[in-house]
Amino acid sequence: MSDSIIFTINSTYILLPAFLLFLIYLLVATLLKKNYALGQFTLMLSFAVYFLAMMHLVFFPIEVNLGEYRNLTPWYKSTNFIPVLTIDLKTFALNIIMLVPFGMYLPFLSRKIRSVKQAARLGFYVSLSFELTQLAIRILLGNGRSTDINDLIANTLGAVIGFLLIRQILRISQAQTFFYKFNLEKRAGIDR
Repeated sequence: MSDSIIFTINSTYILLPAFLLFLIYLLVATLLKKNYALGQFTLMLSFAVYFLAMMHLVFFPIEVNLGEYRNLTPWYKSTNFIPVLTIDLKTFALNIIMLVPFGMYLPFLSRKIRSVKQAARLGFYVSLSFELTQLAIRILLGNGRSTDINDLIANTLGAVIGFLLIRQILRISQAQTFFYKFNLEKRAGIDR
């Protein structure tokens, strides 16, 4: 008999309850407190769906493998510390694309996000939290995704590209009128 614990954690078991809790919170905030208009409700709901989809792509499924058959490769050997020279172009491009919507959401979520530098910083922090969580999952649960410095670079770049795209779109007056309805603080808050 083996002393191993092996099972898979699918995203449904974690992300679906998280989404339902957020949806309940959003409904209560909207209906009882009337904090959000329909456009704002739509913004928050779509951001939650996007963020949970991103978590699904980044973390799941999690293969738990503890005990005798645990992955014995040290964490530092499955971590890529070498930037740029080790880029896999397809993965790099997909990581950029994944955070473009994040950058586009930023000015609608907070009027404090007014510069490319702030968007880059937030994209970097989100990506760093993903990479560190992937590393923790690998170390604690015996398996998981690899941690890669190039993912951090690509994700940060994606957030910047998304922010720059929405800034250009919001220079058009018709877009400003439309997007104003979705802004949480009722103002796009982007320097023109």
